Amino acid sequence: MHKSSSGSSLGPGGLDLTQSFFKPISSAAPPSPTKRHTKISVVGAGNVGMAIAQTILTQDLADELVLIDVNPDKLRGEMLDLQHAAAFLPRTKILASVDYAVTVGSDLCIVTAGARQTLGESRLNLLQRNVALFRKIIPPLVKFSPDTILLIVSNPVDVLTHVAWKLSGFPSNRVLGSGTNLDSSRFRFLIADHLDVNAQDVQAYIVGEHGDSSVALWSSISVGGVPVLSFLEKQEIAYEKETLEEIHKAVVDSAYEVISLKGYTSWAIGYSVANLARSILRDQRKIHPVSVLAKGFYGVEGGEVFLSLPAQLGRGGVLGVTNIHLTDEEEQRLRDSARTILDVQSQLNLGI
Repeated sequence: MHKSSSGSSLGPGGLDLTQSFFKPISSAAPPSPTKRHTKISVVGAGNVGMAIAQTILTQDLADELVLIDVNPDKLRGEMLDLQHAAAFLPRTKILASVDYAVTVGSDLCIVTAGARQTLGESRLNLLQRNVALFRKIIPPLVKFSPDTILLIVSNPVDVLTHVAWKLSGFPSNRVLGSGTNLDSSRFRFLIADHLDVNAQDVQAYIVGEHGDSSVALWSSISVGGVPVLSFLEKQEIAYEKETLEEIHKAVVDSAYEVISLKGYTSWAIGYSVANLARSILRDQRKIHPVSVLAKGFYGVEGGEVFLSLPAQLGRGGVLGVTNIHLTDEEEQRLRDSARTILDVQSQLNLGI
């Protein structure tokens, strides 16, 4: 497939204008070797992949952005569409190809590709097809970028992050899933909306499976540094547990609502993944609820399972898991969520 990128040649004869247009600085030193060139590759040019790519561009997170997909025409169209916005964006080299060689030297590889469910197809069969797809995606990414960090967005994200980890042979800190980072943003929004405050002043996490068995950590919610449940109890303000459960249910149902209204989700996950990319590549060491290898944390045992826990992210990927105090009920729900994912994995013919 033909690739297009910035260049200094113009016209049929390949006239190189660089030497004519710019007069070189005399006795100039070469660029500093400490200056880092940041490269991000996005696998999958669907609605989610392109929302992520667009957000990465507008937030100036990469010097080079690569798009990979199996559909060459759509891929080239998306690439050209983004390149034509160059005058309105920070300078980023944009490439696209069906050949994974173009991803060479990527600092971060974001995987959004996934098979779509056909009419009457079981969830398990769909998952098996996605595992087969990952066998074609992960090995070439690892081959061309052996030092990269893999960020999995494809659903079901927890199981597929586990698959990507096994296929890659990477240490677990360099493979993570987008997990409940977006769920937690929805959670913070609903709490902020309920209290009429800015969502950035709300600290709240959804952990566990990115799905129906996710766990809302009510005991650790704070607004402006004030622990919410402790405050209500000290002020003797009554609240019903059912109200809390309804807010959590709204978080779980919100993605389904968006899908039923517009057919897919894209913008929120785009911002969520760009947020993770920033924390990783800029070594921000921020805490995000993302899908990580959870065995040994918060009493999760019984097998290798990826699920979302509040983790510190930086240039090395997952730097550590935060020691948040959980109630006995929250810890049990988290273990139940882990069991849900492990049960799905046990039905798969992974052979990894």
